[in-house]
Amino acid sequence: MFALGRLLVIGFLVLSVVYICLSLYSRAVRRDKLEKEWDEEIQQGDRDTFVEAGLREYDGSLRRKLILGVYIVPMVVISAIIYFTNFY
Repeated sequence: MFALGRLLVIGFLVLSVVYICLSLYSRAVRRDKLEKEWDEEIQQGDRDTFVEAGLREYDGSLRRKLILGVYIVPMVVISAIIYFTNFY
């Protein structure tokens, strides 16, 4: 039982680091795309305001929520492996 607890704590910490890195990377890519879009197409108004509005829209998007799969998918796989190993 102690081993399972240790696995869960260490797994959660590792997945948290992966989630933070992936989230920051995705946000940086979105920021670059918004800046490039403003440079190539819009070029009217304030660039920073346009980028910040785009990032606020990104924060509520489905793509941002899908990154939470970093926690869900490994936990489901580990649970399935433990279940099938012990009961089949």
